[in-house]
Amino acid sequence: MPESSDSSTDTGGGLLTLAAVPIGRADDASARLVAELARASLIAAEDTRRVRWLASSLNIALTARIVSYYDAVEARRTAELLGELQAGRDILLVTDAGTPGISDPGYRLVSAAAAAGLRVTALPGPSAVTTALAVSGLPTDRFSFEGFPPRGQGERARRFAELAGDRRTQVFFEAGRRLAATLAELAASHGEDRPAVVCRELTKTHEEIKRGTLAELAGWAARLSAADPRETPKNKKKGSGAVRGEITLVVAGAARRSRRPLPGGDEISGPAGPLPPLP
Repeated sequence: MPESSDSSTDTGGGLLTLAAVPIGRADDASARLVAELARASLIAAEDTRRVRWLASSLNIALTARIVSYYDAVEARRTAELLGELQAGRDILLVTDAGTPGISDPGYRLVSAAAAAGLRVTALPGPSAVTTALAVSGLPTDRFSFEGFPPRGQGERARRFAELAGDRRTQVFFEAGRRLAATLAELAASHGEDRPAVVCRELTKTHEEIKRGTLAELAGWAARLSAADPRETPKNKKKGSGAVRGEITLVVAGAARRSRRPLPGGDEISGPAGPLPPLP
């Protein structure tokens, strides 16, 4: 039988590297990321200002041509960047924070490059998804990443209803201004006593990790967002209106059975214990 060949390594085209960048502190950058930024000749960046800030913070003198690659131009620019790869030019792809393609631009270019038989590799590193999951204290053996919840009310309700019975831990991104409403909707669909963790500004100076039930967290977010029904436009506090910063939300899956040993060595099944109450 003839040996199979991998077309992605059988081409003379350029190399596409997906480079994960810090989600907060610039000094979380790996030595390899520093080296790749310094040697790159073409960088596709979600925000060109952000990658210049990162390079400056790391004392890197960028020599690369930097092109923007954000949501609004992703479809159009993918064809241009594919042409660069086919012409033999390497591309370093970065987003504002975290790993390209994870709720950030990258999927289209990777798909196009793979379909064209071009080489694709990754410079692994930070991701808000795995960071939040790791610090949540919720089960990590099985989880689903849901990205940002749908914006449409009907679509959101249907999606949350589908997820309510899923036993996997669920990870969401959410905007601060919508966090209180999302937590309240999840409490309605998943149950008010479902454990959850709100991770705000992960790895940054003002990092905050709030644990509790969905109902407790919804109340906390509502107070922080000045969404308390006792407030009126006249007495709303200055600066209120949203939970601040980048938010990653981790929600426990539907109750799973835990196995506890009995004195005689047998096991008994029971529901997994709840999280400690919200401080």
